[in-house]
Amino acid sequence: MDDLFQAHAALLEKAVAASRERGFWAAFPENPKAYPEGAASAGKAAFAALKGQPFDLGGEGEGARVGAEVSPFGPALGITYAARSVDALVANAERAGVAWAQASVEQRVGVALEILARLNAESFLIAEAVEHTTGQAGPMAFQAGGPHAQDRGLEAVAYAYAEMARVPGAVRWEKPMGRSSIRLDKDFHVVPRGIGLVIGCATFPTWNSYPALFADLVTGNAVIVKPHPAAILPLALTVKIGRAVLAGQGFDPDVLQLAPDTVEAPLAKDLATHPAIGLVDFTGSSAFGGWLRETLRDKLVFTEEAGVNTIVIASTGAFAAMCANIAFSLSLYSGQMCTAPQTIFVPAAGIATDEGHKSFDEVASGIGAAIDTLLSDPARAAAVLGAIQNPATLTRIAEARGLGRIVRDSAALQVEGARTATPLLLAVEAQDEAAWLEERFGPIAFVVAVRDARDGIARATRAARQKGAITAALYSTDEAEIATAIPAYAKAGVALSVNLTGGIYVNQSAAFSDYHVSGANPAGNACMTDAAFVASRFRVVCVRRPAAA
Repeated sequence: MDDLFQAHAALLEKAVAASRERGFWAAFPENPKAYPEGAASAGKAAFAALKGQPFDLGGEGEGARVGAEVSPFGPALGITYAARSVDALVANAERAGVAWAQASVEQRVGVALEILARLNAESFLIAEAVEHTTGQAGPMAFQAGGPHAQDRGLEAVAYAYAEMARVPGAVRWEKPMGRSSIRLDKDFHVVPRGIGLVIGCATFPTWNSYPALFADLVTGNAVIVKPHPAAILPLALTVKIGRAVLAGQGFDPDVLQLAPDTVEAPLAKDLATHPAIGLVDFTGSSAFGGWLRETLRDKLVFTEEAGVNTIVIASTGAFAAMCANIAFSLSLYSGQMCTAPQTIFVPAAGIATDEGHKSFDEVASGIGAAIDTLLSDPARAAAVLGAIQNPATLTRIAEARGLGRIVRDSAALQVEGARTATPLLLAVEAQDEAAWLEERFGPIAFVVAVRDARDGIARATRAARQKGAITAALYSTDEAEIATAIPAYAKAGVALSVNLTGGIYVNQSAAFSDYHVSGANPAGNACMTDAAFVASRFRVVCVRRPAAA
């Protein structure tokens, strides 16, 4: 068995330090040019070889297969995956999990770090899989599906290791009792909570799953990964790499299993309610997230759900740059991000800007014009927007047109075979809460006329408290106004970005620095990037005996 912990010790040390310091640090380069020459073409070739074939995780044997993934850019993938019953998956995990739980913290961390290193080496293949299941454009699929997701996985390993490292392996305990003393030898054992179930989503299958997957693994829990039926391949590749590392280190590969299913015969509820499942992580709709939280009272449940992300425009000293920044945020991946803004509050009387006073309509049309400029070049538009993952989103756009005055209409790009849509921008009144106070997933946004900036901030923070929000933005030239707003947003549990006008956007969340989701409003019941996300995945059990003479 290789000493993988020592092999990756320097990486782990840097990750632990970065998670404490919270400055910029990335373990895995996001620039494709940082990878070996020919890696991109090799990834494309490997993806092409997978299409139309049974996917082999290793040692699966004969049996039923499932799989009906269709690329949002057109063609069906034609890949099938071995189906397993809930009982078989759980039995495998229970068997494999015994030795995994008994392994040292260092062994488990070493395995996790080696998996991440191998995932990074396959970033171009994973990018192809992400692109052709989620509809993310190539550059985003590579960055978010590969290096950024890997950084998030490493972040979870760092937090988990730091928490487990607080537990001493063995101590000599001595209590003075007058002329004598009581002496005990105590051993402390990190004990996993049970089998971890990770339920993946269709839009960011790796980015949203890796934190839970790696947090479960390093804390000693066997893991069952249940991907979304529309995006199985990215997580299948992940599980295959993980199983190979486990087997190579002498562990039963069923420590990590894939549980593919179909829309017609879903497995998530049956898996989640199985008595052997101890932890459940889910990213997706509030309906299913709420069901999990209400039903699984005896399990540890982490959810990231829906929310209404807002922007308040009180004033700006850079009107054109502000509009361009917001336009990119609304357009990126066609608004199919949990961090994408949806509702933009603007005073009905307008705002002060570096270009003079701008009326409400001028602000709305300024944002619409910035979207048009951004998407005016077809190649750039395709790279920014990507494709629409779920056909239901197109129906949602069509229905949303009747919710307000159209400032900028949505339209398809001329990309053969692809399912596309540009942002729909609507103007509504503050009282039209039925329109803007519900999450409308996809490229749909509202410019809402409010009394003034204070009213907008109050509505934005109330929306976060009631409906949930992961991100919020505020534009203001008044420092006193900003200072008053900050505690209001903090109380609402939503991350706030102030006066973003350059190459950083409210949608983006940086590993090792930003806390993704707060767990302090209905958008999620936990933060995916703090110690609380990992510390409850294990327990500490003490064994004590009289000390040897």
